[in-house]
Amino acid sequence: MGVRGVSDGTWTKGTEAHVSENQNLLAEQRRALILDEVRRRGGVRVNELTRKLGVSDMTVRRDLDALARQGVLEKVHGGAVPVVEASTHEPGFEAKSGLELTAKEDIARTAAKLVAPGTAIALSGGTTTYALAHHLLDVPDLTVVTNSVRVADVFHAAQRTSGPRQGAATVVLTGGVRTPSDSLVGPVADQAIVALHFDVLFLGVHGISVEAGLSTPNLAEAETNRRLVQSARRVVVVADHTKWGTVGLSSFAALEQVDTLVTDAGLPAEAREEVAEHLRRLVVAGEPEGDTDS
Repeated sequence: MGVRGVSDGTWTKGTEAHVSENQNLLAEQRRALILDEVRRRGGVRVNELTRKLGVSDMTVRRDLDALARQGVLEKVHGGAVPVVEASTHEPGFEAKSGLELTAKEDIARTAAKLVAPGTAIALSGGTTTYALAHHLLDVPDLTVVTNSVRVADVFHAAQRTSGPRQGAATVVLTGGVRTPSDSLVGPVADQAIVALHFDVLFLGVHGISVEAGLSTPNLAEAETNRRLVQSARRVVVVADHTKWGTVGLSSFAALEQVDTLVTDAGLPAEAREEVAEHLRRLVVAGEPEGDTDS
């Protein structure tokens, strides 16, 4: 009997080549490969994973257990299938922080190059903006407005470690009610944001699509993100390829309101074509930069 929902197709050439180059993958790398294949193919089998990854059956099952605890796949007899998330499901910060780590780091490093010294920027909540914050510590004379407790902690921790220094960022943390993703939202945050004006907003998203635009499962966060977009001269979305096609409960911006999307090389060609029709600029980490004017 076959595994429910598990595809019998072969692995993508890129994945198989990557695994063959390094059989001694870290757990994080193995799980990222497993999750990517589950999403691409609609499911994978344990015996196939053991063969392709060059690890034991027990190791694969532990990886599947870990991914299932994060809520990103469902274990079934003989393998695993994707989880179809409800539009209202909002993963916590810790659950999201373990996903697509390499892609997020590449995106953060690339997005940091878009920040000029002495500018006023805003960073929304999210694990990708959290990664970006680490790359902005050495950019002088920034004013950083954020509704993310985690992002604010990055700058405050750096100041505690190195002490007061010339050119250190000035950080403004909005008030508000804390969400599972450690963002501050609600009327208090909204009132603080509406009176401010940013040169650039770096925005993390739950989902992005042509039809729904930018979306989140949290209604209050949608309103706060809407205020952030309205207060920014330029909007830069930082999102890995898995966010494409995901739709949360509430939309807060159309794609046409976004100036730049910074993503990773995993974004499919079809999605890139759709982005080019709606956004002025697409930046793919690790690839030659080029505008997508339409």
